[in-house]
Amino acid sequence: QVQLVESGGGLVQAGGSLRLSCTASGHTFSTIGMGWFRRAPGKEREFVACINWRGGTTFYSASVKGRFTISRDNAENTVYLQMNRLKPEDTAVYYCGRYGLNGYYNDADTYDYWGQGTQVTVAS
Repeated sequence: QVQLVESGGGLVQAGGSLRLSCTASGHTFSTIGMGWFRRAPGKEREFVACINWRGGTTFYSASVKGRFTISRDNAENTVYLQMNRLKPEDTAVYYCGRYGLNGYYNDADTYDYWGQGTQVTVAS
């Protein structure tokens, strides 16, 4: 059974930093791409970042590029999202997903398993 568990969310002041973690189990983590998405209140789930199986290729949404960094530790079955210079508009529930289907990396339908989400709130 594939499981993804996020952690690291919380309340932070604008300009601050947080690091999210997503630990996977139940599949061969090191062979699969992973992604982070977020859903703000009243909005659709949106792509944030993704990373290929080896960690050598990453993509970011325009709104977080230069502030967020995605990385992974295959020995720990964990993917990370380092979030710096946070803004109030980054407030959302953040989800990690497993890239499981053919499709665009920034399309949520391409991901076949999801974690339960972790809340990030950025106060102005």
